[in-house]
Amino acid sequence: MSKILNSKGPKGFLFSTAEAAIKKPGRKDVALIISEVEADIAGAFTTNTVKAAPVKLCMKKIKSGKGRVIVVNSGNANACTGMQGTKNANDIISHISKQLGIKSSLIYPSSTGVIGTQLPMERIIPALPALAHNASGSSFEDVARAIMTTDTFPKMITKKIKIGNTMGTISGICKGAGMIAPNMATMLCFILTDIAVKQKTLNKTLKSSVNKSFNRITIDGDMSTNDTVLMMANGMLGNEPLTEKSEAFQSFQKALDELTYGLATLVVKDGEGATKLIEVHVKGTRNEADAAKAALSIANSSLVKTAIYGNDANWGRIMAALGYSGIAFREEKTDIYFNNIKVVKGGLANNKDREATETLKTKIIKITVDLHSGSSSSKVLTCDLTEEYIRINAEYRT
Repeated sequence: MSKILNSKGPKGFLFSTAEAAIKKPGRKDVALIISEVEADIAGAFTTNTVKAAPVKLCMKKIKSGKGRVIVVNSGNANACTGMQGTKNANDIISHISKQLGIKSSLIYPSSTGVIGTQLPMERIIPALPALAHNASGSSFEDVARAIMTTDTFPKMITKKIKIGNTMGTISGICKGAGMIAPNMATMLCFILTDIAVKQKTLNKTLKSSVNKSFNRITIDGDMSTNDTVLMMANGMLGNEPLTEKSEAFQSFQKALDELTYGLATLVVKDGEGATKLIEVHVKGTRNEADAAKAALSIANSSLVKTAIYGNDANWGRIMAALGYSGIAFREEKTDIYFNNIKVVKGGLANNKDREATETLKTKIIKITVDLHSGSSSSKVLTCDLTEEYIRINAEYRT
């Protein structure tokens, strides 16, 4: 049984943070994650056609399946920056490579922040020597804080699982509060483990977990240009590398599923201006794809999200979102619930608006839609939409 812990992270990883005043002075905004040994690495990236320079570089590097270092900055996305943006990312990698004595092919860049602005290299490059020489001077949580943009708190989960007679560790951090949409991740997420895992198994396991977590969240329906998940397994636990046939494989997959879903939940809870966490559960569909499509249609509806914010049990907005989702269903067979209050029965009002209004005053809302057309289901996490979301994004570059 795995447990969520706040204890020491995986063996063999070092962390460093520094201030480069990328967007504004007064906070750490560049960070390093270093494995003491060469690690197996897997990743997942944005499916946006427009991809940031570091994403493009990582997608090429990840084909080797090997890595040792992640260098990350906040405050600037290095997206829509052309050849100069790629050169800047490579220059950072080159400087870190020389400072650490680690091959550049094993160094993965990542960025988050404002799109369309070149990195302030005149401030970043001078910060890199101290960053490299202070390896182990920071914690994984410090890195989680350094990569924050509009996040209001750092997001970190650590899990312990038994591998043979020893305890292995998986730790993950992520950042993201806006521009969060499915078909990738949470903008940035870094997962580390000291458990040895065959690279092909690591890749398959990570993609499975991402699909069940980060691909099932939406805050505003906008997909980032920088979404990145990277996972390193350095094998410092000393176990026989896990494969899908290993005795501990199911425990490993379960722990990773729980970790990524937990991080995804934290991202939605921290949605820009959010006051409520919303789980949309669509069931009774012919297949899972239909359920996911319907759930995302509801979760992405600004009208649904604003109604939840205003404690308005306006189930008509849910029915409308179902109608334009593109799936086949029968209106007269549809039931809808707010938490455990059944507001729609067979496509018609169930006269429970007063009770539903009361239940919407809670901080965690579950919208359940039963289409009574099959045995498949899917869940999507989202949050309410508030005036604060508009304020934050209207002022993002100032």
